Amino acid sequence: IAIACDVAKASSVEEAARAVIAAFGRLDIVVNNAGISHRNQPMLDVSEDEFDRVFAVNVKSIYLMAKATVPHFREQGGGVILNMASVLGAHKAAPNRLAYAASKAAVAGFTRALAIDHVRQGIRVNCVCPGTVDTPSLGDRIAAFPDPVQARKDFIARQPMGRLAV
Repeated sequence: IAIACDVAKASSVEEAARAVIAAFGRLDIVVNNAGISHRNQPMLDVSEDEFDRVFAVNVKSIYLMAKATVPHFREQGGGVILNMASVLGAHKAAPNRLAYAASKAAVAGFTRALAIDHVRQGIRVNCVCPGTVDTPSLGDRIAAFPDPVQARKDFIARQPMGRLAV
């Protein structure tokens, strides 16, 4: 089934979780993969609204989904929550990416805390920390550089596997 959901709004997340459970009778895994970035810019140029939106989509959404699904997982005796973090923030930093990096570091910390809180209830909570993924959003960010061709080469050069993830 396809369900539209604004991951930054509690009522929307709760309705999506209810719809899945109603359709299938149970819920076994949640993959929190919604995420946004901000323009490459110094911290002093990141607006408060932009900062708040990055945290709402990248971090608050995971909190809201956990609140909507952990009670169901507890009731059925277990479940899995998989959060998408990033090497950027969770393991390293990059210039002009403060809000994104901070939000992904928060995802990693949230994941560890939620895992500890619910491991004895059979709920496994993990996060994946990928490198740079070739997405339309990345294409837009690269296009904003003065030299997009060089910017793409620079993104690729930072990847241990020598290419962007797909």
